This record gives sequence, structure tokens and C-alpha cells, in this order.
Amino acid sequence: MVSIHQLKYTVNHMAIEEVSEAVSELLLEGLVTEGKTPFSRTHFNVCFAEIEALMQRAGYHRPLDVVGYQGQAYAMFDPSRWDAVEVLRWLKEYVEESKAVSTA
Repeated sequence: MVSIHQLKYTVNHMAIEEVSEAVSELLLEGLVTEGKTPFSRTHFNVCFAEIEALMQRAGYHRPLDVVGYQGQAYAMFDPSRWDAVEVLRWLKEYVEESKAVSTA
């Protein structure tokens, strides 16, 4: 198991290039899902301040927030552009749609 200190160290030493796709998506859409960010749910749970600092170093200077749906999916979003309830509804639909496709 990775310690909190190891997770924070990993985030603090990530190359800007690793988060550039997420920054671009946030600047365009204001919303990025876990598939387009190098961060796991664990990272968000223990070192969100470091993630915000890394995103700022990469050029994203707007507010950030994260919402997850039942531990199955998460999204990082700009709260000035998206309401957390909207993002949560979108994640719920995304998870349920993925389940339907996998059982079909």
C-alpha cells in the first residue's frame, strides 16, 4: 500500500506534460473525467491541494472541484461553469450506460 506521503510526492513531482491534456480539456469544457487525468480517486482523497497546485503550474488558474459517483467514476470540474449536481448526474448516466454496454 502506498502512503499519503508517497502519493503527495508523486503528484508534486509529476511532469507538467502529464497533466496538459486535463488542463486543455478543463480550459475548453470545464470538465474532465478520470480517463483524461493521471490522478486516481486515492490521489483526490489525500492530496487535492497538491493537484490544484500542479494544475496551476500547468496553466489552469480557475477554481477546481471533484465529484465522484459511488466510487466508480469521478470528474474534475470548474465550479464556476458546472454545478456539482449536474456533474454527478452526468457521472451517474455514464456509469449506468457503461454497465448496460458491458452486460449486453
